[in-house]
Amino acid sequence: MSDSAPAAASGADGAAAERPTSARSGSTKDAPGRGLFAPIALFVRQVIAELKKVVRPTRSELTTYTSVVVVFVMAVMAFVTVIDLIIGRITLWVFG
Repeated sequence: MSDSAPAAASGADGAAAERPTSARSGSTKDAPGRGLFAPIALFVRQVIAELKKVVRPTRSELTTYTSVVVVFVMAVMAFVTVIDLIIGRITLWVFG
């Protein structure tokens, strides 16, 4: 995780700090120029802006990440299998 990611996640970036707080009111009757679809259009613009920030992994990174996930899942499966076998043997010994 980069150093700027926590700041961006908490909303502590410079652009958010420079915005005036009084310009944003929760009521639409305070802003006569804003219609019903203006907040929806704003939301769509913000979604598109956030999607432009997405960094896609390269092919080698994707291969590495996939192999790490597969190995981890196999290790967890092996661990659960061993625990299941041990508990099964103990159960058979106690009740069988």
